[in-house]
Amino acid sequence: MKAWIGAVSLLVEDYDAAIAWFRDKLDFRKVADTDMGRGKRWVIMSPGGGGTNILLARADDDEQRVIVGKQTGGRVFLFLETGDFEIAHAAMLKAGVEFLESPRTESYGKVAVFRDLCGNKWDLIERR
Repeated sequence: MKAWIGAVSLLVEDYDAAIAWFRDKLDFRKVADTDMGRGKRWVIMSPGGGGTNILLARADDDEQRVIVGKQTGGRVFLFLETGDFEIAHAAMLKAGVEFLESPRTESYGKVAVFRDLCGNKWDLIERR
């Protein structure tokens, strides 16, 4: 059996703000935006190099709203890989992405933690 993760659900406060952030800050493209009725939408954002997509899921009750930006309890949630760390890092800084640390070199490659529009932590990584 061949299997893969096609999308990861990310809770957001507002669909349009999240679409704009991923498009303008990370250069993701919107591949789906379907009205599901009752205010719900099926919104898929895709990184430019392929890989796992992100399903933007608007928090629609108090239980979900309280965990927006904290889906992994404060740990790094997602790992955005790049083939050229310096170019990606510079472009993200120019676009206004908030990095929580300076780039560092680890045994697995070059990395820096950044925060998305809701507060989730991500790693920007160039693997060795």
